[in-house]
Amino acid sequence: MASFPRAILIDLDDTLLDDTSYANGCWADACALAEERLPGVDINLLRATIDSENSWFWSDPERHRSGRLDLRASTRATLERVFAKLGIDDTGLAHAVAETYRDRRQERSILFPGATDALDHLRAEGVRLGMMTNGAADVQRAKIERFGLARYFDHIVIEGEFGAGKPDRRVYNTLLSALDVTADDAWAIGDNLEFDVLAPMQMGLHGIWVDSRETGLDGLDGRPHRTVSAFTEIVAG
Repeated sequence: MASFPRAILIDLDDTLLDDTSYANGCWADACALAEERLPGVDINLLRATIDSENSWFWSDPERHRSGRLDLRASTRATLERVFAKLGIDDTGLAHAVAETYRDRRQERSILFPGATDALDHLRAEGVRLGMMTNGAADVQRAKIERFGLARYFDHIVIEGEFGAGKPDRRVYNTLLSALDVTADDAWAIGDNLEFDVLAPMQMGLHGIWVDSRETGLDGLDGRPHRTVSAFTEIVAG
């Protein structure tokens, strides 16, 4: 029988929602649009250039922070750079490819199996739940409403609403205060090792890393208190 703390801080994307595993298919759809409108375009080169530009853009903490607050704008800008590198002078098509990708990501977002059952279980056990999610207010709030998640949480902190995001300590402190618990009686769980786990651990919370892709900890800095492959494992003991 699993035992729980008084409160748990829970990430949203790629912890409760599968927001990434289908990304390759979304890019395939977006690149198909480019192929349709630009006969003869090298799709493999287009995709490789997109991957390279994405890696560059998201590797910088400040670009990451600003980019996640307006994903559509950042994706349009990325496709503009990609088209420029490939010598394609068509900003309208670059934007259309970007919007197709973002539309597909939004459409295909889905709850992980058993996620709401696990939340129900935690609520039944009397655990106070707080959500901590980075990103734009409208985008993240729409996900919460679409999947009916607000009813499970005593307090929700969305970066775009709150004015700060993980790993800013104000996020965790605000949730601890709202849930009326101390750090030593709370867990933090999520897929981002730094933002969801290690930063809260530095404040005294018990950190649980969701390694849904089973990449392991080799080459990563820091160690969580526990690693699971899915959020639902925390209610399984």
